[in-house]
Formats: sequence, C-alpha cells, structure tokens
Amino acid sequence: MKLEAPHNTVIYTIEKAIKEYRKFGHKNIKKVADDITIDQGLVLIILEQNPDISQKEIAELVFKDYASMTRMIDLMVKKEYLQRAINEVDRRRFTLSISKKGKQTIKKLIPTVKQNRSIALNGLSQKEITQLYSSLNKIIANCTA
Repeated sequence: MKLEAPHNTVIYTIEKAIKEYRKFGHKNIKKVADDITIDQGLVLIILEQNPDISQKEIAELVFKDYASMTRMIDLMVKKEYLQRAINEVDRRRFTLSISKKGKQTIKKLIPTVKQNRSIALNGLSQKEITQLYSSLNKIIANCTA
C-alpha cells in the first residue's frame, strides 16, 4: 500500500491553513502592538472575558503546556500587560489581572482580530463555515477519543 504524499492530504492542508493564518495575523497585530504575539493577545482577550480563569485553563485555551504558559505570563507581566498577585484564598496560586497597558492593547487588538478573521473567511458562505466547523470538530473528537 502506497502512502499518500503529505502535501496531498487534508490534514496537511489544515496545518498549512493554520500556519498561514498565524503568519497573516501576526503581521497585522504587529501593526497595532509591536511587542505582543498572537498568543499573548489571546491571553489578554481571554482574561478580559473571564477574569477569574485559572492559568491552567488559559493554557488549555491557547494550546500551551503549563510551563510555556508560565513563561508567557512572566513575560507579559514584565512587559506590563498583566499584573500578578497572590491569591487571597489559596496562597499557592496567583491571581492575574489586566494592566492599564493591557486594556489599551485589547482595544487596539479587537478590530484587528475581527478583520483578520473576516479576511481569512472571505468567500466562504455561512453554510460552508458551519460545515467546516462541524468537520473540524469531528476530527478533534476522533483524535481525542
């Protein structure tokens, strides 16, 4: 049995689409916030929408392991996007909050993220987007079962 060339598979195309979108998104984000990455921007947006979320939950949402997430948060604190304080209830944990600089950056990022998504999905009907979403979720379920 002959194995299909990787670049002729749907999985390869999904991976390529993700990489191209990230490159495209990063280029546009750099125009409004030159010292932040896509993942750091996502962390800000996630924290804004879920102020009580744990670091572990954030890591899961941005597909990072806990150690990588810790390094990213350390860097975001150093860059003054986030503030970290000891959790009042559990002193082994930290509470994260968005700094003034972080809030200003979110205001700049949101229109860019919306525009990036719009451009990336240009030419797809709502039916196609819904079908793609459903198909990708089936792949995710197959791989996590």
